[in-house]
Amino acid sequence: MPQLHSGAQNAQLSSWTTASAILFDLDGVLTPTAVVHERAWQELFDGYLESVPSAAGYRESDYFDHIDGKPRFDGVRDFLASRSIVLPEGPADDDPANETVQGLGNRKNLVFNEIVAAGVEPFEGSVRFIEAALARGLKLAVVSSSRNAPAVLEAAGLSHHFPVVVDGVVAATEGLPGKPDPATYEYAARLLGLPSEECVVVEDAVSGVQAGSSGKFHSVIGVDRGAGRQILLAAGATFVVNDLIELV
Repeated sequence: MPQLHSGAQNAQLSSWTTASAILFDLDGVLTPTAVVHERAWQELFDGYLESVPSAAGYRESDYFDHIDGKPRFDGVRDFLASRSIVLPEGPADDDPANETVQGLGNRKNLVFNEIVAAGVEPFEGSVRFIEAALARGLKLAVVSSSRNAPAVLEAAGLSHHFPVVVDGVVAATEGLPGKPDPATYEYAARLLGLPSEECVVVEDAVSGVQAGSSGKFHSVIGVDRGAGRQILLAAGATFVVNDLIELV
């Protein structure tokens, strides 16, 4: 049964209609690939930690505590730091077999791409929200820490909706710090030709909500895919929904 909202709540949930653009995170907001990322990270660290018996094993909470929403190699560094493990950085194209920060990150990417190659089904509610935003004439962009964002959008059949995609590759090329810094979202707004104040940020990750909250954006919509409603609100979300269909 659909959740009923008061008039004040309905006004809050429809506030996106006064903006000029929507800046979407990808994994967990438009597509369920956050689950694929979780699985790939667990496979990576389960395997790696077998060679470090003194370290605590990988837990489900590690994804949200240390990895979710961050650029891939930052996720590797932060997880390793949580286990007091320091590894050499390695070159950006390091062999996935090597136990370096870059090597482990590239190993995770191999696992992720193998899963995505089988196809990606977008969230139906997110597709409906995209259609509603386009019908109102809003501009759209994707802002993702993932370097695989274009491939995921293509696999999900969504790429034609997004003339602007700021992913991990763009961030590295432009020297933009990753989330929770707002720089990638601010860059997407500039590419759309709009001030940040006219752009809504849509995020499911704490680091992404923090990025939107720390910038001068119109509002930050949190989508609770597991991080927790109160946690997203505490991180700076203007309001939180379980699915974007609630805003249509």
